[in-house]
Formats: sequence, C-alpha cells, structure tokens
Amino acid sequence: MTESLITHLRHVDLAIPDYDKQLAFYTDVWGLTSVANDTGISFLAAEGSPERYIIRLRKDEDKRLDLVSFGAASGSDVDTLAERLIAKGVRLAAEPGDLATEGGGYGLRFFDLDGRTIEVSAEVETRQHRKIEEREAIPVRLSHVVLNGTDPDRTAQWYADTLGFRLTDTLSHPEMGPVMHFMRCNPQHHSVAFARGPHVSLHHVSFEMRGVEEFMRGSGRVIRSGAKLVWGHGRHTAGDNTYSYFLDPQNNTVEYTTELEELDEDSWHPHIYDTSDPLTQDQWGTANPFSEAIAKDSFNDVDPGLFVAPPV
Repeated sequence: MTESLITHLRHVDLAIPDYDKQLAFYTDVWGLTSVANDTGISFLAAEGSPERYIIRLRKDEDKRLDLVSFGAASGSDVDTLAERLIAKGVRLAAEPGDLATEGGGYGLRFFDLDGRTIEVSAEVETRQHRKIEEREAIPVRLSHVVLNGTDPDRTAQWYADTLGFRLTDTLSHPEMGPVMHFMRCNPQHHSVAFARGPHVSLHHVSFEMRGVEEFMRGSGRVIRSGAKLVWGHGRHTAGDNTYSYFLDPQNNTVEYTTELEELDEDSWHPHIYDTSDPLTQDQWGTANPFSEAIAKDSFNDVDPGLFVAPPV
C-alpha cells in the first residue's frame, strides 16, 4: 500500500461565467465568508474552519473545475510527493514552490488520471475561526468532494496507488456494477469519492453543518432562496451522514451534510452497498426517491479544463 502524504481536503476552486450571481449565492445564501477578493476572483471561508478558504470562485468565459486542493503535513512531504509523482510519470502542472494565492504556503500542482488539476500544499496560513453556535445554520467546514468519470474503478485505484487514499466503501448497482467509491486520507469516512457518469466533471461539493438542527435550518434557508432542491432531506447508509443536495446558480451540485462517520482505521473493512435497496440511499425514507433525473442533475456539464492548468 502506498503511504499517504495527504492529510485532508483544503478547498475546491470553481471557474464560472456569472461570477457576481455565484458570489452572492455562496455568501448570502450558502453561508460562507468572503476573506479576500480581487477583480473576478474571491476566496470564501467557513467560519468554523481554520482553513484560509474552502471555495475559490474565478470569473471565466467557461465553467470548469479549476482544481481540488489537499493538505500535507510539511513542505518536505510536498517534495517527497513530487518525487513520487515524477517517478510514476504523472504530469506536473506546477513544480513545488511558494504559492501566490491567499494564505500562501508551499505546494505543487499536477493532473490526475482524468485530467483534473490537483494541488497539494503545506505551511498555508490559517485563519482565526470560531465555534459555530447552536442553531447557527452556516457551514462549519468543507466536508468532501465527489467527482464524475467514466471509469470510477480505474480512477479510485489510481488515487490509492499514486496518492495513498484508502477505499472506505463502494456503492454498486446489480446491473451497472460499482457506481461510486468513497476514499479517505484520514479517519473521516471520505474526503473524496468517484462516481460513474457519462463524462469527467464535478459531481458535488459537500459542506459540514454543526448538527441536524442547523442542517435543517440551513436547508430551509436555501429552499426559500429559490435554489433547486435536487435530493433530500435524508440520511445515507455509506458514511451515515445527512444530505440535502441543491444546484448553485451555475448548476453545480452542492450539499449540506452533518454527522459524517469517523472510522477506526485498525478495524474498518470496506462495504459494498446495493443501490437498488432504498435504505442504502436514505435510511430515514424522508427524501424523494433517487431517480435518473437526480442522477442527471449531478452529471454536470463536460469539463473543458482537463489537462489545462487554471491561470491562477
């Protein structure tokens, strides 16, 4: 097994044409805080997280996933990872060095198997964060990101062999076989997951709420804003977490969640869950039944940024 030098998920960076509308949604409706901005770029933080930011929005003519950023424990681990990637023939988008984005730090960028830009960084400045109070319905932190691809088995294996992610659980359909693999880099059930789709794209970004009360209150606020509720409110079996999925103004799927399972690494064995069992999708039975229409919403648009590093 490849040793993991990755500690956690830092941030997800999105490029979008309708920048002002997207920024208003993530701050006024979704509950993030703008901590820095320049012409056509904003860095958004979660009040409960020490991460400098968890979402970056960048104005662009094309909608794309700019990058997914993970943390490492030290600059030397970043260098070690770079050596490992080069030895495996992975194409670097930026060699290890000082980062010029908000919070600075030391990191590298590379393309994963499917062409997404991945960043791994260390020594990034933290921000002063705070305890989220009872009934305060804003995100505590970034929870996880799920990515679409045509061969999730191959992608998940690449992340295990190349980056040291561990398989936690798999969703499988009797006719289609595996449809989603949940992968972890720490005791959290998953920081990233890979879903079967018609093309490579962002599936969804998930945000952790303080608890079920705050999860429901936040979901209600988003519904009242007019944003489309795609699926929810329910509780998954894999991860044992609650879920409410919405579409942001650029039709990216975003999720409020809470109570994502934390594992005992020494005793955990991956499960294979049958998606044709309604309890797999929703233990509570309160959400709208999963359907082809729900799946289609999360297929997202074809990503035009594969194997093309973002300009920032």
